[in-house]
Amino acid sequence: MEARLTMITLGVQNLEISRNFYEKGLGWNVSPASNEDVVFLRTGGVVLALFPSVELAKDAGVDARGSGFREFSIAHNVNTREEVAKVLAEAEKAGGRIIKPAQDVFWGGHSGYFEDPDRFLWEVAWNPMAPLNERGEMQLP
Repeated sequence: MEARLTMITLGVQNLEISRNFYEKGLGWNVSPASNEDVVFLRTGGVVLALFPSVELAKDAGVDARGSGFREFSIAHNVNTREEVAKVLAEAEKAGGRIIKPAQDVFWGGHSGYFEDPDRFLWEVAWNPMAPLNERGEMQLP
């Protein structure tokens, strides 16, 4: 298997609320391939899909009643320390909930967390050891 990530699908409780959060609140572009059953958002290389959680569980063949901490977060890296607080404020204004305000972190960067309407954790981070290139891709050594 090649090391490649092409799409992340979030199982959401209300497709309209989630679409509005990402599209209208955060200003992300929705693909015309979206329809009343699924929303595809362009995110610079990896597609973020929004799909009703019950339908996603059914598609995967798992119980839809899972809850609690999902043991992962999604990261949105930025170019400067100052952008962390700015992006967190945008997420809060869009209807997200700040979980951890912007602050210096143990690994030498600056980050904070917010939850989207379905409680998915998003880390907003500035990492001086892994800058972003002109396409917004993280440059790891």
